[in-house]
Amino acid sequence: MRLPFAFVLSTVMIDAMGIGLVLPIMPQLIVEVQGGTLANAAIWGGILSTAFAAMQFVFGPILGNLSDAYGRRVVLLVSLFVMALDYVVMAIAGSIWLLLIGRIVGGITAATHSTAAAFMADVSKPHEKAANFGLIGAAFGIGFVLGPVIGGLLSEYGTRAPFWAAAGLSAMIFGIGVLVMPETVTDRTQRAFNLRRANPINSLKAIAALPGIRPMLWVYFLYSVLIYVYPAIWSYFTTERFGWSPQMIGLSLGVYGIGMAAVQGGLIRPATRYLGERMTIVIGMVFEIVSFALLAVLTNGTIALMLIPITALGAVITPALQAMMSRATPDSQQGELQGVLAALHALSMVISPLLMTSIFAQFIKPDAAIYLPGAPFLLALGLMLAGFILFLRSRPVVA
Repeated sequence: MRLPFAFVLSTVMIDAMGIGLVLPIMPQLIVEVQGGTLANAAIWGGILSTAFAAMQFVFGPILGNLSDAYGRRVVLLVSLFVMALDYVVMAIAGSIWLLLIGRIVGGITAATHSTAAAFMADVSKPHEKAANFGLIGAAFGIGFVLGPVIGGLLSEYGTRAPFWAAAGLSAMIFGIGVLVMPETVTDRTQRAFNLRRANPINSLKAIAALPGIRPMLWVYFLYSVLIYVYPAIWSYFTTERFGWSPQMIGLSLGVYGIGMAAVQGGLIRPATRYLGERMTIVIGMVFEIVSFALLAVLTNGTIALMLIPITALGAVITPALQAMMSRATPDSQQGELQGVLAALHALSMVISPLLMTSIFAQFIKPDAAIYLPGAPFLLALGLMLAGFILFLRSRPVVA
């Protein structure tokens, strides 16, 4: 199973890279194809990012349900093939509308996180699920870090170079997948595709109806919203509070991304083995609560930098939560569950940046009643406490 594992993790990594790959070149690219000012480019950049996240919200459950019906292999391979073509279209796009279509298609093809997680659920024994979900989180973290770095480096060769590189990488991973990826959906676990259930809302209702799952979904969603406080306001917060340079901000984000990957790829396995999934989540939440409380009032940049590895320890929460919910879900609904989780994650990516940046702006403006750049971390702290209480009261039932 090593080669299939590597293929699935590579697919998740390139999905995550697609989010950040375009960030360094997007302002110049939009001005290049649309003209106008940088301010106008920023507006279109927001539209493109929202379209990408919205498609992931809508199509996460659809692809998850399709993988339950037709198999993980075909969904992953078709998505990679279309992704490679989409990057080619983005590389030659001459209008903003073609770029928008490209990001819409890209959001759809990158919504395979649910299918990858369902594959892990298929091939994992109950006690292995948290660790294997952690590998997916690690692959996503690595891709999220590598995307902006690769995009920035390749931008030296023009605004289209990152797209050509991504197209070639997608095509290469597709070719590997054709050779090594097995099908893990069996006649016993296969479930007919139902478009009504593939709707994100209907899928959410179906999964939430499982015994003990509803509060866990709320915890997952709250955590997905609050954890995006880091990418949403970190660069603005550290500039305002500590006067950090772009290089220092990039370094700190890289350290955080690497820390998350290390925790989800390595620490989660011994943590769940010796502590159990439930206690692992509780400890991860405690680390997050302490981190948010400190960051809200911190004024020393050196201490903030030293705190980053501690904040990364909270990354054990997501894979352990996924494992608990997976064990409470029938085998025939694993793809649907992961599709719902992917949709909730994508929805948080739409909500959290707008929410966190708005609060940050309110507390640093000249006429603010209280000057508090760390206010978004206080909001994250409140959401984490709510999730902590809700989790302690939850009792999912093993399917």
